[in-house]
Amino acid sequence: MAARAAGKLPGLPGSVLAVIYVALAAAPLLWALASGIEPDRPWAEAASGLGMVALVMLALQFLTSGRFRTLAGRVGIDRTIGFHAWAARTLLAAVILHPLLYAVPAFLTDTARGFQLLEMMFTGSRNRTGLVAWIAVILIVLLAVLRERWRIPYEAWRASHAILGAVAVGAGVLHALRVGTYSEEQLLRIFWIALAAIALGSLVVVYVWRTIAIRRDAWRLTENRSRGRGLWELTFRRESGAPFDYHAGQFVWMVTEPRLFPLFDHPFSIASTPREPDLRLIVKEVGDYTNLIGTLPAGTRAGMDGPHGVFVEAGREADAVLLIAGGAGIAPILGILRDLDRAGDRRPIRLIFAAGSPARIIAREEVAEIASRLDLKAWFLVEEPTPDWDGDHGRVGRARLERAVDGLAAERVLALICGPTAFMANSADLLLDLGLSPDNVHYERFDYNGGPLSRLDRAQRRRYWTMGALIAAAVLFFALRG
Repeated sequence: MAARAAGKLPGLPGSVLAVIYVALAAAPLLWALASGIEPDRPWAEAASGLGMVALVMLALQFLTSGRFRTLAGRVGIDRTIGFHAWAARTLLAAVILHPLLYAVPAFLTDTARGFQLLEMMFTGSRNRTGLVAWIAVILIVLLAVLRERWRIPYEAWRASHAILGAVAVGAGVLHALRVGTYSEEQLLRIFWIALAAIALGSLVVVYVWRTIAIRRDAWRLTENRSRGRGLWELTFRRESGAPFDYHAGQFVWMVTEPRLFPLFDHPFSIASTPREPDLRLIVKEVGDYTNLIGTLPAGTRAGMDGPHGVFVEAGREADAVLLIAGGAGIAPILGILRDLDRAGDRRPIRLIFAAGSPARIIAREEVAEIASRLDLKAWFLVEEPTPDWDGDHGRVGRARLERAVDGLAAERVLALICGPTAFMANSADLLLDLGLSPDNVHYERFDYNGGPLSRLDRAQRRRYWTMGALIAAAVLFFALRG
């Protein structure tokens, strides 16, 4: 199979997506300003502005969570979903404040009157659709934040997320059309209907079109073998025999029979190279589905949605490559290393593979074979060595990273890190301290509800908050324009 060209990934740059997002969020405010309708008191205008912005952000949540490569393939799903989580909390605040701000003037003059006004808004039939949307948004965020604590099954949570999202955007648009101060304007009405159509249409794409696609373009499991304690390497072959267009280091969302439906898919990193015909995934036993992954027999039919992710070496400028893996994070790292080997790469390549115990170390012999062909140095270390372990022990710290980049021009080293969140964040900060460029330190973070932040993570969060500040400034201007 021919390798994929080392060109740009599909999708728009992050800066362009950010501008489009802020522009769409502010669009209904601009149409309201152009309507010629006399503005109400600032508190009421702030409430209207927040409501309109929140409705746009709610509709756009369907796109940021829908895994649309043509839109955000260059940004990476980790960032789009990270932004999705941030936006959910932000729009939750706007949704909660939306009805409350209408009552602020009443509370400032007469507390009892303020509560009466709130009671009218929450119990009156006129605002019933708004109340449904209000409750649905709160439930969406609450279930997302507490899913692991409440031990909600993954598939049940995804189904509830989609259903509540559809209810929220549908009821929210109906509320805007029925009682929105500015929704008599034809352009704004068309805008709300189009947003609802795009949001709900994305569900059709995800759960109908992709179901048809993965069933028509199925894969077969040809081999399933243990690679270490709780680690399995699965080899798949496409039934059609057509090449699978991906970059080494990317991942797919996989689902297996008998439940060939996107609701039941799970993300797994690709451990193979596009220069070989089969697709190999390394899966760690960590949950209800993966705990049974080793029992899948050869011949099992599977569906793949992908490729996804920007954790790739291809297309990046560097004089040397540093690969750092923690535990099951070896999967994409091994895929990249195999690809560099098939390409006969002549640059210095350094590999650090850390695991909890020797039983978690895989592919050591394969790495030694690759090292005989490439300028590759590899270090294997474990936290809990056994008496027969002949490698390093301990954790990946500054000293080991210094040893890995010794003799290399740090600013020209490309570092790719995969492993637990804390492992990646700590390694990234240490590499920055050693002089690596922030543009050359890459990892994909899928811990949306917390975990330590590296300097790269904090810089990304600042970009999110800059977008939020611009949207808030637009609402403030809208409220105070009178």
